[in-house]
Amino acid sequence: MRILIADDDPQLVRALRVTLGARGYDVVTAPDGTAAVNAVIEQHPDLLLLDLGMPGLSGVEVIEAVRGWSTMPILVVSGRTDASDKVDALDAGADDYVTKPFVIDELLARVRALGRRVGPAAASDPVIAFGGVTVDLASRSVGRAAPTGGGSEHIRLTPTEWKILELLARNAGRLVSREHLLTEVWGSHHTGDSGYLRLYVGQLRKKLEANPSEPQHLLTEPGRGYRLVLDEA
Repeated sequence: MRILIADDDPQLVRALRVTLGARGYDVVTAPDGTAAVNAVIEQHPDLLLLDLGMPGLSGVEVIEAVRGWSTMPILVVSGRTDASDKVDALDAGADDYVTKPFVIDELLARVRALGRRVGPAAASDPVIAFGGVTVDLASRSVGRAAPTGGGSEHIRLTPTEWKILELLARNAGRLVSREHLLTEVWGSHHTGDSGYLRLYVGQLRKKLEANPSEPQHLLTEPGRGYRLVLDEA
């Protein structure tokens, strides 16, 4: 797995490069926000470790830029301890937040947890299709056939929308319970927050269904959960 470390503290970057490299990760670095965005485009990392207080673009601006086209996990590693900074970063699209100074074992555990979301980009990861929409689970991308017939149009999903769609896609045709979706996306303490789930499924329908008010593929099974129905062979 390739990890991009974006931080303007050379001593910390050096230590993390050695520690992560010793554990088999491929590490690339960026010293400021602009370089971080460029590195995401050019190096195609699987995970971004990001400081908030960097020269050039701020960490939040980097998150907002990256989220324009990527669902790659982002772990903020920052000395800012104020709750508002954490909220801003998470609202912008970060997946997790670690405060400096940190215990290296905790950081590594969070890297492993986010790495499991990425999974191996194996050729066996399926590409599924429904209603003119194509979901590539290996590249974590979603597209729709262009009306003119020339290629496909990228559909931008938020990180949360992608997590829900991925869970449904990997269980295509099968019921996925509300409890399972809530636990996998928001954690075990949110199994009663079905309103969040309805909101995000509604957003997915607006982006993916031809007629969101009468969905043909992202189906609700009242009181149970959701099911993704693919095109018939």
